[in-house]
Amino acid sequence: MNDLASNSRRFAPHRAAAALLCGVLFLAGAAAAGAAIQPLQSISHAAAGFVRSQMPPGQADVVITAGTLDPRLRLARCGGPLETSFLSGGRLQAQVSVAVGCRMAADWTIYVPVTVQSRISVWALRAPHVQGARLSASDVTAETRLVSGLAVGYVTDVSELARATLRHPLPAGAILTSDDLLPDYMVRQGEQVTMVAGIDGIQVRASGLALQSGRYGALIRVQNASSAKVVQGIVEADRVVDVTP
Repeated sequence: MNDLASNSRRFAPHRAAAALLCGVLFLAGAAAAGAAIQPLQSISHAAAGFVRSQMPPGQADVVITAGTLDPRLRLARCGGPLETSFLSGGRLQAQVSVAVGCRMAADWTIYVPVTVQSRISVWALRAPHVQGARLSASDVTAETRLVSGLAVGYVTDVSELARATLRHPLPAGAILTSDDLLPDYMVRQGEQVTMVAGIDGIQVRASGLALQSGRYGALIRVQNASSAKVVQGIVEADRVVDVTP
């Protein structure tokens, strides 16, 4: 019994050293394995960076957020740059999936959900309004909001209110969009109109006849009073049509 105790005491330091060595080897192996794993953050950054690169000009204050990836993912480290693309048929919108992949020694692809938001100045209603109401600057208040998607389709010029009515009822606090406004008819079929064309910084005007009625911003056909030539133009103001080629 004493010999066993003596042997145990004699080999105890060796067992401790062996345990320590195993621990070091385990940590080294874990570190090596970790070095061979692609950081998930790099995949998220690649997806977000790709979406930002697809932004049209003029989109200044855009917030792009890549979805959180499953922390259990273990993808082999890519030996080169990550490849990114939209899914087949995909396009830039408020929520989009981006394919992030590696085509080097490690061959893998993962799909990352990305959200697009825009921080813009908008006009919000101070009070509820009924369908057909004509708004003025006193009916709205300027606010900065974080909206889904790109900053398109929102009313940014308060002067638009003077030439349109509401298409449908809206509650207080509603953000005005172009779809909420029904532009006024500014040209009636058979009316005499002014045709305007801007060429090389020079504006040319001519008399014409409206062959169609049109609201503000509508594309209509007009006939030049002098040449009888029929062209298309955009209704720009009351009885004014822009026919710039």
